[in-house]
Amino acid sequence: MHINKYLPFACCYFFFNSLALPFGLTYTALLSPLLYWWVITTRKKEVLLPFFVGLCPFLIVHVINGVDTGSYIISIVNYLLVYIFCQAFYTFLISVKDAEVIFRRILIFNTIACLLAIPVYFSSFKPVLWMVHNISDGLENFSRLKLFTYEASYYAMLFVPLFFFYFMQLVLHQNKINSWLLLGMLMLPLLLSFSIGVIACIFVSLSVVYLLYIKRLSKKKRVLNLLLIFGTSSVALLFLLWFFMPQNALYMRLQNILSGNDTSGNGRTSEAFMLAVKMIRLKSDAWGIGAGQVKILGADIVRSYYLYSLDYNTIAIPNAAAETLAIFGWLGLLIRISIEIFFFMFTKVWTNYFRLLLFLFIFIYQFTGSFITNLAEYVIWILAFTNVFGQFDVRTGKMQTTTH
Repeated sequence: MHINKYLPFACCYFFFNSLALPFGLTYTALLSPLLYWWVITTRKKEVLLPFFVGLCPFLIVHVINGVDTGSYIISIVNYLLVYIFCQAFYTFLISVKDAEVIFRRILIFNTIACLLAIPVYFSSFKPVLWMVHNISDGLENFSRLKLFTYEASYYAMLFVPLFFFYFMQLVLHQNKINSWLLLGMLMLPLLLSFSIGVIACIFVSLSVVYLLYIKRLSKKKRVLNLLLIFGTSSVALLFLLWFFMPQNALYMRLQNILSGNDTSGNGRTSEAFMLAVKMIRLKSDAWGIGAGQVKILGADIVRSYYLYSLDYNTIAIPNAAAETLAIFGWLGLLIRISIEIFFFMFTKVWTNYFRLLLFLFIFIYQFTGSFITNLAEYVIWILAFTNVFGQFDVRTGKMQTTTH
């Protein structure tokens, strides 16, 4: 069997990127010199200049305002490594001719891993593949699938491009895998990871795309069949859960979210922005507090708000937009949103179902979770802004050749 030369790197990114490494360090970061060399030799151009030009004004202001030098330098280096990975992934997309082959292998490997994780759940090796934590009031010591990633919601986010890719194949009748089997392969990871935020953003994205193209999509019999299947099965499942298990995890989590008592949801949304605003007021509302300073300047703010003890050191803002606000201020958040809108218009994201689904998902999700160095988030952004899967084109549905 022929093995695609990019497949080992794809497996490393998806399954093992942080396995056995200290928190925050990844194998893609360690491979950055190699990735950088590959990018410049493949594309024959220097790619680091935009990174330093864009960051330079913030560097100057942050240094003038004062920062913890060690933390600042480490964070800037980390941002650089993430940027190199993004350039490498974009280079991969415009260079490889059989990306779908890699997607298919990852989907199959992931399904096998999920199936193997089920019996592991009942063994002493459970902590290797599952995380057990308190996700909401009344849901203590709850288990969620994470495989070899650091957290269940991150694993679910990794899976999002695969979900949309193969779901659109189902919708457009392009799937080569049996439809029922493929549906199972797509739903299993999301159910086991139990990431309500990811699932909700997926649902909203699918709903918006359907409403935008309701006339075009409603003409497809496959779409109506999928709507009927999902609608009927969802109503039936919800009824059975309500009738036989009224205190199930899904209902309890949703009830907590609607009542405003969901600690995880609040921490990733409203509280994240509130804490970010408190932090930037210590330095500069416009420019933020600087890279790596959340753990320094924000430590007392986070501890006092959540009533943590002085030895609590897991200081972070679990929201990409809010973290951007804290680090780079309102100016940085404005630039972030402006870049997203610019590339949405410039690359005409709306002309491709797959790209539009990805854009809608990650645009919403950045206000409900993630973090500023999240590789899974940048992969989704890059896929949304790079037209390499023309089979999902709204008008033709045929493969297109993209000029770069």
